[in-house]
Amino acid sequence: MLIELSKITKSFQGIPLLKDITFKVDNHDKISIIGVNGAGKTTILKIILGEEEYDSGDLFKSRDLTIGYLKQQQTMDPTLSIYQIALAVFKPLIKIENRMRELELIMKEDHSEPILNEYDQLSHQFQEKDGFSYPSKIIGILKGLGFQEDEFDLLVGQLSGGQKTRLALACLLLEEPKLLILDEPTNHLDSEAITFLENYLKGYKNALILVSHDRYFIDTVSNKIIEIENGKASSYQCRYEEYALRKKTQRAIDLKHYLNQQKEIKKMQESIDTLKSFNREKSIKRAESKEKQLAKIERIDRPESLPSTITINFTPLKESGYDVLKVEDLAVRYQDLVFEHCNLDIKKNERVAIVGENGIGKTTLFKAIMGLLPISHGKIKFGSHVDLAYYDQEHTSLNMNKTIFDEISDTYPRMTNQEIRSTLALFNFRGEDVFKDIAMLSGGEKGRVVLTKILLKQANLLILDEPTNHLDIASKEVLEDALLQFTGTILFISHDRYFINKVASRIVEITKEGTISYNGRYEDYLLSKQPAIIKEEVKQTKVQQTIDRKTKNEIKKVERQISALEEKIKEMQTELRSDEVMDDYQRYNDLQSQIEENENELENLYEKWESLQM
Repeated sequence: MLIELSKITKSFQGIPLLKDITFKVDNHDKISIIGVNGAGKTTILKIILGEEEYDSGDLFKSRDLTIGYLKQQQTMDPTLSIYQIALAVFKPLIKIENRMRELELIMKEDHSEPILNEYDQLSHQFQEKDGFSYPSKIIGILKGLGFQEDEFDLLVGQLSGGQKTRLALACLLLEEPKLLILDEPTNHLDSEAITFLENYLKGYKNALILVSHDRYFIDTVSNKIIEIENGKASSYQCRYEEYALRKKTQRAIDLKHYLNQQKEIKKMQESIDTLKSFNREKSIKRAESKEKQLAKIERIDRPESLPSTITINFTPLKESGYDVLKVEDLAVRYQDLVFEHCNLDIKKNERVAIVGENGIGKTTLFKAIMGLLPISHGKIKFGSHVDLAYYDQEHTSLNMNKTIFDEISDTYPRMTNQEIRSTLALFNFRGEDVFKDIAMLSGGEKGRVVLTKILLKQANLLILDEPTNHLDIASKEVLEDALLQFTGTILFISHDRYFINKVASRIVEITKEGTISYNGRYEDYLLSKQPAIIKEEVKQTKVQQTIDRKTKNEIKKVERQISALEEKIKEMQTELRSDEVMDDYQRYNDLQSQIEENENELENLYEKWESLQM
C-alpha cells in the first residue's frame, strides 16, 4: 500500500468541504477521482502532496513513496531546449554513465581491484535502471505527446502554455514515479496524443491518481473510481461505464430512501402537533416522548446534487419528413480551401456525430449549413417540415445585456413567470440565479441558457456544436439522457468521445478531400479505422521482436567473450607479477605484448557491446 486516507476533513472559513474522505492507493491502482466542480477533488490532491493542511483524520504514506504531479502552471528554465529539459530527468543515470566512460579510460592503464569493482557496481546499476534505453524513451514520449523531432531544439522560452504543459507531462512519464498524479492531463493534447497517453497509462507499471472530465479517458485508463459527493468519498472497484450504471441505480435508491424518511418525519411531526393541541398532561408527555424519538432519527441528506432528480425532455412540436438534410459536394474556402467534396445525407431520427482533425472545418460546415457563411460550391437542402435549433459554441444567440430570465422571457413572451422559473430550474438556475446578467456567466452557464432556449423551441432537428464544453460530468449525463430520449434528428460536433459513443448512431468523418460515413457508435468507428493500422503494427512488432531476440543473443555472446577475456587478462597480469617472469626479460616482454593485444581485443568487444545496446 502506498497511501491511505482515513476520515480526512477540511473546512474553508468555517464551511466544511471534506467531511469523511477515506480510501487507499495500492501499488498498481489506476484511480480516477470524480465529482462535481467544487466537490474538493483538487483539495484532496493537494492534501496528498502535502501542499494543503487538513483539519482532522489520518494520512499514511509509505516511506519509499515517490510522487510525480502535473501542475497547471509550469516553471522551467526558459534558456533550455525541449530535449535538454527531458534529458535532465536522467541526470543521475547520465552521471553514472559518464563515470563509467572515465573508468573505461582509466582501465586501459590501471587494472587495480578498486577500479574494477567500481566499474562492475556502476555497470550493474546502469543496466538495472535500463540505462541504455533512455535516449529512445525520450524520443518516443516526446513524439507521442505531439512534439516533432525538428522541434526538440526549441527553447522553453519560445513555447506556448500548452506546449509547456505537454513537456512537463513528458518529464513525469520519463521519471516513472511510484505514484503519478495527473490533474486534467488531456488539456492541450490533440486526439493522437490523448490516444498515446491512454495506451501509455494503461501499461504504466506503477500507481496513478487521475482527475479528469474526459469520461472516455477515465473509462480507458482507470480500474477504480473514487467519487467525492457531499464531502464524502465512495469507492467503486470498476471502470467508469460500470460505475455510471451502478451509480444510477444507487441514485434512485437514495432518492427513494430520502422521500420515505421525509414522509415518516412529517407523519411523526403531525402526530406531535396533534398531541400538543390536546393540551393535557398525558398527551403532552406522549408528545415529548415522540419528539425524543424524532430527534434520534439519523437524517438522510437531501440528494439535491444528484442529476437523476433532473429530467429534461426535448419534445418536437411536429415531425419532419424522412429526408432531413442533404449536403452535396460542398466546398468552403476563405483565402485557402477549408474542405471540399463534403456530402451528408441525414435521415429522420438519426443521431450523427461529425468528427475530424482540429482545424479541418467542422464548425465552418455547421455555419455554412445555417447560412452564416458563403459556400464556394455545392448544395445544401433541408427536407419537408424541418424545424431546426442551433447550438453554437460561441453562444452568439445570447444578448449579453440581458439577465437570464429576460433572455427567456423576451424569446418566449407567452410563457408565465412560473413556467420560465420551472424550465430554468431544469438547468440548475434556481432562486435569484435567474436574474444573473448573461455577461457575467461562465462558459458552462451560458451553454445551459442556450440549451434552455433550444428545449423551449421544440425543434425536430438539433444542430449542436460542442454542447458539452464547460459542463461538468453530472450535467453531461443529464444532457445525454435527454438527447437519447429525443424523438427528432440530431447532428452534432463534439470532442467528448464518451458523449459521442453514447449519443451517436452514426459517425461522419470530415477530411480536406471529402467525408466518410461509419455506421454505429464511436467505438465501432475506431475499430473500422484500425484493422489496417493494427495489421501493420503487428507486422512491425514481430519484425522488431525477431531483431530484438537476435540482438539479445548477440549481446549475451559478446558478454561471455568479454568475461572470458577479462579473466584471461587478469590471470596473465598475475603471472606477469610473478618472480619467475620478472626474472626473465624475454618472457616478460612477450607476456606484456599478449596482454596489450588482449586489451585491444577487449576494447573492441566493449565497443561492439555498446553498439548492440543502441
